Amino acid sequence: MIIAVDFDGTIVEHRYPRIGEEIPFAIDTLKLLQQEKHRLILWSVREGTLLEEAVEWCKARGLEFYAVNKDYPEEQKSHQGFSRKLKADLFIDDRNLGGLPDWGLIYEMIKKKKTFADIYSQNDDEQQPLKKKKRWFPFNT
Repeated sequence: MIIAVDFDGTIVEHRYPRIGEEIPFAIDTLKLLQQEKHRLILWSVREGTLLEEAVEWCKARGLEFYAVNKDYPEEQKSHQGFSRKLKADLFIDDRNLGGLPDWGLIYEMIKKKKTFADIYSQNDDEQQPLKKKKRWFPFNT
């Protein structure tokens, strides 16, 4: 699977243009996904020196991407059909609807090919029925 991964707010805490602290388990999870033969693309709004800093930060932690802000390593803006829109099977980004799940849940979803709907329905099935509580309402009618 080709997975595009955002940097700021997804791998590290948002501190742009600085690099924030690593979000717990982000690097370990991404390296595990690579070991399982997934191709990772760094997908970031960073450009130039700021992008190079992010790539080097990941490299220093043992994470190297298949490509950075492009579909494959050799792709150039001058290539016919070049598009800034990546062709990935999955995008991991803190700006997703609902925000960024923790990296353990992200891994489970990819490994077991689960959707948010699968996870939510699984959680609903595991919950015990709640006892009905008496509630106080300020305006009884």
